Amino acid sequence: MPEAFVLFKTEPTHEREVYLALADHEGVAEVHALYGEFDLLVRISSPNSKDLSSMLMNTFRRIEGVKETQTLIAVEA
Repeated sequence: MPEAFVLFKTEPTHEREVYLALADHEGVAEVHALYGEFDLLVRISSPNSKDLSSMLMNTFRRIEGVKETQTLIAVEA
């Protein structure tokens, strides 16, 4: 099952709304608020790579208040 960690930068004052939108998504395993360059860290999982890409491109980047994302796709060692 593909997994990824996604770092989110949000528009000022939108951190909570983005956090809640992500926390309610079925593909999201964890959401953490951060201090520093990024505002949120999210661990996501999906049944396959195609669904993972769709979730990243068509869902998360379209959440109102999301300014920027950085995705780190996990690989099996």
